[in-house]
Amino acid sequence: MRAPLSIVIPTLNAADELPGALACLMPGVEAGLVRELVVSDGGSTDGTVALADEVGAELVTGLPGRGGQIARGVAAAQGHWIMVLHADTQLGDGWVEAVERLMARAAGGAPRAGYFRLSFRARGLMPRITSGWANLRARRFGLPYGDQGLVLPRRLYDAVGGMPDLPLMEDVAMARRLRGHLVALDASAATSAARYERDGWVRRGTRNLWTLTRYLAGADPEVLARGYRW
Repeated sequence: MRAPLSIVIPTLNAADELPGALACLMPGVEAGLVRELVVSDGGSTDGTVALADEVGAELVTGLPGRGGQIARGVAAAQGHWIMVLHADTQLGDGWVEAVERLMARAAGGAPRAGYFRLSFRARGLMPRITSGWANLRARRFGLPYGDQGLVLPRRLYDAVGGMPDLPLMEDVAMARRLRGHLVALDASAATSAARYERDGWVRRGTRNLWTLTRYLAGADPEVLARGYRW
């Protein structure tokens, strides 16, 4: 039987970060879990496309915009299960077993979508506070961000209408579509802290929260995206 999991990674000038994310996927390949890697690129001008070709990924290209890129990547994927992963996110030990448990539970009942426990590749109090808030938001309010990854059966992805083609907040929109189906996986996803370190942890965190609040209040994602570069 073919491996069940297609991994979809949206990219835009991600040549520096992508190798770390790919290295962490190797346990899934060795376990026979990963069927394919789909890189959905939004017009990179660095070595991202060459790297994707080098590792044998299925390459999909199109206009930039994470929601649209993910949707195109999933459309090209062939697995019965989909994992959406950001290029700057590195999965921790035990992710293969956590995904396999999610798959086993889905086989015996209603389909579920899983997300990982967030951490930052940075030391100190502020990374712990910021990741703690993100994990609380995911558990209490059902709003994991894309940095936490997303694993779900294709039939559930199709049933909720797929990934919204939004330039920003596509992860929040998808989480709202999946309400009642989301569960936390017992493994971590360590994401880059570069934007927080550049802008300041408090300033960036406040800006993210304000952007989320505006989106939930009905602001146009096109307008929100103008002031936010991913």
